[in-house]
Amino acid sequence: MPHENTPRQVRIALIQGREQGKPIADLDYTIARIHEAAASGAQIVCTQELFNTPYFCRTQDTAFFNLAETVPGATTELLEAVAGELGIVVIASLFERRASGIYHNTAAVIDADGRYLGKYRKMHIPQEPGFEEKFYFTPGDLGYKVWNTKFGKISVLICWDQWYPEAARLAALAGAEIIFYPTAIGWLHEEKAELGAAQHRAWEAVQRGHAVANGCYVAAVNRTGVEGETEFWGQSFVSDFYGQIVARAPVSEEHILIADCDFKALEDMRHIWPFFRDRRIDTYDGVTSRMIDE
Repeated sequence: MPHENTPRQVRIALIQGREQGKPIADLDYTIARIHEAAASGAQIVCTQELFNTPYFCRTQDTAFFNLAETVPGATTELLEAVAGELGIVVIASLFERRASGIYHNTAAVIDADGRYLGKYRKMHIPQEPGFEEKFYFTPGDLGYKVWNTKFGKISVLICWDQWYPEAARLAALAGAEIIFYPTAIGWLHEEKAELGAAQHRAWEAVQRGHAVANGCYVAAVNRTGVEGETEFWGQSFVSDFYGQIVARAPVSEEHILIADCDFKALEDMRHIWPFFRDRRIDTYDGVTSRMIDE
């Protein structure tokens, strides 16, 4: 059921941090930042991808499966208490152990009264040097979900999902006003000089395009710091529905990024640019094909 009296302006916070050395330190760090964000007026707070572990997908090592946890489980229970105490929505990106041999890259959503609302499992799983995710993660099977929280209708997609307009479209069609993207993306040392600037521009541009095409806010929260051969490029950002950057974090500093989202202005934009109305759904059969033969 919709929340009554959902505010039309909402303040969100993205927690951009470094890996703190061990999971308990990562958890303590993030909970402290959640409190800081709430003290700054944030009503929805989102963590970076896999916030309470290192980005272990840089290599293939079976020992890292020991970092996985059930979702819901001990971490979500702790965050439920924090969310309920502060009266805020919390989005937490976790390494989920579903069963022996089945693991997911998962985001849990907790409402402002401390209720666990559900989870999203990352759909698109990359596999390339420094991002060996297919070794660890089973593709998601819960669909593209939207939660009607106290502070608005939100969806969560995760990192590699950022590059797929179909995912953002389905989230928006289900009613998302803000799409959150917990992220762990960065430069490999051997590529940065030649491709680093172009890679970052592409990453930001495609998500800003999702915000415009779907008439919604997009909030991408990235890691920062160096882990192994990967230099995470930070620069978490919030884009409005015109593709304008509302707020952006620095490259190499830990940062709580605060942004205000105006849902009334979003609705007004959808009135003058009615992209959903003009969709030719009778012509899109080919979207579900791997390729379209000539």
